[in-house]
Amino acid sequence: MPVPVSVTNPKGVGLQGAKASVLATEGPFARLVVKNAESGQQGMQAAAPTQDQPATSAAALDQSAVEVSNLGFSYPGIDGRPIPGFPPVVEGASFKLLPGQRCLLIGPNGAGKTTVLKILGGKHMVPKGSVRVLGQSPFHDTQLTGSGDLSYIGGNWERDIAFAGYSVPLQGDFSAASMINGIPDIDSKRRQRLIEVLDIDPDWRMHTVSDGQRRRVQICMGLLKPFKVLLLDEITVDLDVLGRADLMAFLRQECEDRHATIIYATHIFDGLESWPTHVLYLAHGKVQVFQPASEIPELQEGKLLELVDRWLRQEKAERKAKQAQQKAADMTDDGEALDMASWSNGWAPGRMTSSLRDSSNTVMRM
Repeated sequence: MPVPVSVTNPKGVGLQGAKASVLATEGPFARLVVKNAESGQQGMQAAAPTQDQPATSAAALDQSAVEVSNLGFSYPGIDGRPIPGFPPVVEGASFKLLPGQRCLLIGPNGAGKTTVLKILGGKHMVPKGSVRVLGQSPFHDTQLTGSGDLSYIGGNWERDIAFAGYSVPLQGDFSAASMINGIPDIDSKRRQRLIEVLDIDPDWRMHTVSDGQRRRVQICMGLLKPFKVLLLDEITVDLDVLGRADLMAFLRQECEDRHATIIYATHIFDGLESWPTHVLYLAHGKVQVFQPASEIPELQEGKLLELVDRWLRQEKAERKAKQAQQKAADMTDDGEALDMASWSNGWAPGRMTSSLRDSSNTVMRM
């Protein structure tokens, strides 16, 4: 049924003459947009660099790009609180990196490396003062990741498909070029350079490529926007030796030319002796070593793998001894283990309530 013209356009001036009117009351988001636009126009002329002005001033190079101060973090239980009896994933971590520095993040499985990188990438909420990236809190200041100044690349391209399976690789009958060119406002020279560095064939069909080729496209898309801080979590595991070497050379040049800061977590150490400016060793959720690479003799002698091997074997021995002590402490006088159902905050199959004393759903037991 056609709508009468008098309802939608009482003056009958047609669609060309109809104009949207501004409401008398504006919401908080509308006011925030107007405020940001006005402040941006006022500071645009003062903030615009001249041709003779360097891209990064000397004062900016003295300011920390990444600063972590006494960081502690625990994954919450079902009631939103830390699980009693479980140590924090990260405890008392502190370190600082300046623009242009490259940090190699080392540690055993389960040490908290991925958790630290995700916190720095703004994926977990922590107190504002404990983590600062480019002077801002990465979780609270979404502009860091929105602008591309802070970039996090980690994990695989995977998805869960109903009635099909979990962790299914992201694939489809489309080309690599359609994905890479689909990101707007990217410098064409930088895009072409990354395609050459990562040896990507734009005609690759994403449902027929290997895991390593799919990883190259993922890395390329993550590096298209010029970053100021880059967080890498085991992103070279699928690359061959040549692809890894070319990528690390590109990242090193990014730090030297544009004063970008990179934190790279990996278990592959071949050819990395001269790459980092700093080494961060994380174990038991704590920073065990944070030193400039120039102060570590093994790196100067090309013995990075031997150094990491010694650190990890020492950590393994300490962990085994601690587990033996904990197991002995959890045994009753008759030699049976105490059933505290401490995992999942006390919730277990068949339980309607938690058995933990500090849980909000606990049942009083004598």
